[in-house]
Amino acid sequence: MNSDEALAPAVESILEAAAERPGGDEPIDVAARSLRDAIERAESDGRVPVIAEIKPTSPTADGTREADPVELAEAMVDGGAAALSVLTEPTHFDGSPEALRRVREAVEVPVLRKDFLCREAQLDVVEADLALLIARFVDDLEGLVAAARERGFQPLVEVHDAAELEAALGAGAELIGVNNRDLGRLEVDLATFESVAPRAPEDVTLIAESGVSTPADVRRMRAAGADALLIGSAIMDHGTCGEVDVAANVQELTGAETERAGETTNDGENA
Repeated sequence: MNSDEALAPAVESILEAAAERPGGDEPIDVAARSLRDAIERAESDGRVPVIAEIKPTSPTADGTREADPVELAEAMVDGGAAALSVLTEPTHFDGSPEALRRVREAVEVPVLRKDFLCREAQLDVVEADLALLIARFVDDLEGLVAAARERGFQPLVEVHDAAELEAALGAGAELIGVNNRDLGRLEVDLATFESVAPRAPEDVTLIAESGVSTPADVRRMRAAGADALLIGSAIMDHGTCGEVDVAANVQELTGAETERAGETTNDGENA
């Protein structure tokens, strides 16, 4: 781990479990679907590029969604998701590599493996189009980025501050996620993305992660430079009784900019 700052107990527990999880027996070979192409397709269709996350639960969520991950994935894509993220962490998020495998077989959009990977062999558990690497939790970030690319993964490097952004860029990251959640206090502040994003080169694809719940949040992150948004709880709607219309939740968020454009058009005489 690359930071001396204290972590929330829940995060410490996640990392302890991650350190004990085994990797695969041999390197895998992935024919990845391009996230950048998926982002371009969404934008050309007038949709905000959203990476919709299948997250049964989390330490910060109320309740658990027990719906079939394939059904959720198909509904998210129907709602306009440009890509998907699937939790494979089993202990704290109820995720699994098998869920990711099934989802990727069922959809044609890129699928991100969301987990807490700390060593190279853990890349070899399941095929995905992208692999999340959290800068704060990786000792040899450059080596793990290279190892992911050798297998065909597109590495998505997650950062939270300017120092981690510099580390990600130094490791050769081209896809960077800025996590608005402080892993020390588990508090979310959308201003985190707004402070980090201007420091990134223009040729880097930036993804805003955590805390995006409403169309207004989507517009705020897009205005700050987000090429795409990774959204989980607002789509999964943890803790809600009864059925949740996942497709409608995605559609509302992917149409956020169109909604604002419609408002502008309707009120154009007063603008």
